[in-house]
Amino acid sequence: MTLQRAFFIFRNVSNSIKVNAETRIHVRSRTTTPSGAILPEPKRTRFGFLGVICSVMTGLVIGATLSKMMANFLEEKELFVPSDDDDDDD
Repeated sequence: MTLQRAFFIFRNVSNSIKVNAETRIHVRSRTTTPSGAILPEPKRTRFGFLGVICSVMTGLVIGATLSKMMANFLEEKELFVPSDDDDDDD
């Protein structure tokens, strides 16, 4: 509760404006206009979630392809060849 009050006080102090030697608190409402009318609903992006999924999947496919190509290149040039000695089951 104390944290909420402190936040409110600091927010109001930072939003204060001096006009004709009077301090006025400037509070900007996000749901109503200065006259009190309710603002219209914000525009929604159509297919927003589908766009996120498509971009993530594209990034994953490109990343997997590049890593596979790099692993094949390293194995071809014999810079990194998995050894068979690591599989000792004795």
